[in-house]
Amino acid sequence: MSQTSEGPASRPGEPPAAGPPTVTERDEVSPRELRDYRAAFRAAALPMAVVDDRGQVARANDALGALLGTHPASLPGRRAADLVDLAADRRTWQAYGEVLAGTRSRLRCTRRLKHPDGRSVWAEVTVVAMAGPAGGRGGALLSVEDVSDRHDLQLRLRHLRLHDPVTRLPNRTLFFERLTTALETPTCQDGPPPRHGRVGLCYLDLDGFKAVNDTLGHHVGDRLLAAVAGRLTDCAEAYGRRTGGHLVARLGGDEFAILVEDSTGTCQLTELAGAVLDALARPFEVGGQRLTVSASIGVVERPVADATPTALMQAADTTLYWAKADGRGRWTLFDPERNAHRMTRQALSSTLRAAVERGEFTLEYQPLVGMADEVVRGVEALVRWDHPRFGMLAPHRFVPIAEEDGSIVQLGRWVLRTACRQARRWQLDHPGEPALFISVNVAVRQLWDSDLVADVAEVLAETGLAPGLLQLELTESAVTGSAGRPLRVLQELSDRGVRIAIDDFGTGYSNLAYLSRLPVSVLKLDGSFVRGFRQEEGARSSPADETIVEAMVQLAHRLGLTVTAECVETSGQAERLRRIGCDTGQGWLYSRAVTPERIAELIGSRPPEA
Repeated sequence: MSQTSEGPASRPGEPPAAGPPTVTERDEVSPRELRDYRAAFRAAALPMAVVDDRGQVARANDALGALLGTHPASLPGRRAADLVDLAADRRTWQAYGEVLAGTRSRLRCTRRLKHPDGRSVWAEVTVVAMAGPAGGRGGALLSVEDVSDRHDLQLRLRHLRLHDPVTRLPNRTLFFERLTTALETPTCQDGPPPRHGRVGLCYLDLDGFKAVNDTLGHHVGDRLLAAVAGRLTDCAEAYGRRTGGHLVARLGGDEFAILVEDSTGTCQLTELAGAVLDALARPFEVGGQRLTVSASIGVVERPVADATPTALMQAADTTLYWAKADGRGRWTLFDPERNAHRMTRQALSSTLRAAVERGEFTLEYQPLVGMADEVVRGVEALVRWDHPRFGMLAPHRFVPIAEEDGSIVQLGRWVLRTACRQARRWQLDHPGEPALFISVNVAVRQLWDSDLVADVAEVLAETGLAPGLLQLELTESAVTGSAGRPLRVLQELSDRGVRIAIDDFGTGYSNLAYLSRLPVSVLKLDGSFVRGFRQEEGARSSPADETIVEAMVQLAHRLGLTVTAECVETSGQAERLRRIGCDTGQGWLYSRAVTPERIAELIGSRPPEA
């Protein structure tokens, strides 16, 4: 579009128009030199134009006319910025004005231009300031280079960098680029914000894929991954038509993700996850073989404003783990409450070892009472964690964690030493009363990962407690099938006079053969049997429970074992257990777990009912 001689209309960043510069004698060139310059300019293969300080084309060469599909003679007087789209963005337009004003030496940018034959041309536009006479403003030299081939190469290289070669899906890098863009706040987006302001993610892992790779080879595995990618893409397209489609990516190995950038809610995500499971459940025909796989899917959905890429992926990874732990071949939705429990568990795990050294643990003791006379015979040591953040924690909150990470060995040594020291203190403080035995729980990992025999011998020698006053409790499931090292450890402890008790008896594998092989002294009946003895408030008792308990007590006595009933809560239960022949009882009828001082008060006396 041609412009009048008054110059271009005012635009942001464009310098004010100036009058023609004064030509001095020292700036003059000979007519011959001027003809040579102009001839070279017109014949140059690189499209060029001389732009005056008002932004209008003063001269243009033939190459620029050919690029723009017009005669070069029609270009002088036209606004140069319009020819190559320099006003497309504010930053470029401002820099262009600075070049014309002489305060900036050059500008370089890439523009997509329309060629006369209809094809698009990617061009690198360079604008270089020229000095005018006497050093004043002299406009600029504009040049345009066709960089379409280079641009296409860069696009191909970017595609290779951002796509998985096996499945041709976007890879992890591109996935996180899109995820980051989707989570940008509306103020940071060039376009409109998401319609719903929410984002969703289905993060899936194939169940059984490793077996395919190991048995049929990676070439078959790769073909299976490509087939899986096809079905995921079909699902994403079918369920994403209303919202513009979803991004399917392979994150690595047999892990895939479907990003829903404009989620309508959890129902949309779970419906998509269910469709994916159904699609993958159909057998695959790969290389003439019929293969079957399933998937576990973690589903996360939340407002964009409340999400970051890292937090969203951590939640998705956690939820995928839940899906696998819950049985595989299913989707699981992120649960904040379940995650809070996991975070608490992680917090406990990370500080457990140090907590032993800081002395954050304490012991309480629950009496074991003779059923015949209701006199305290011994106590069970129960560990508590006085956590500085979570308060007083019962054993079930941290003992399983300690068993998993191995810190149970360190904690177990502390419990053993502290309990034996306390038992010896009671003995010394009450010399005229029968000494109480102390019962300490032992995890099966302590049998494997520590020298339990040496630990017990050291503690007994250090405290002066007789071996017969120490009872070690192990669960039935821990000792069932014991052989090798665990059996040798238990046998050596028994040979030294330490009593071995089987805790929660009756809930394990119902295999009584091990009782004849293990050096067991005591059976502790699981509380589930005792609860069936209720008679109060019209509750019907269970004759089967009483028959089972009586049989177990008789069996134990014939094997020379004593029997302790756990969870004794009522006098009716105590009476029936006494009639059956149970030796000792433990439960709230007699006392909850209490401090060492309270146990000292019970020594030699019949405890009151709780």
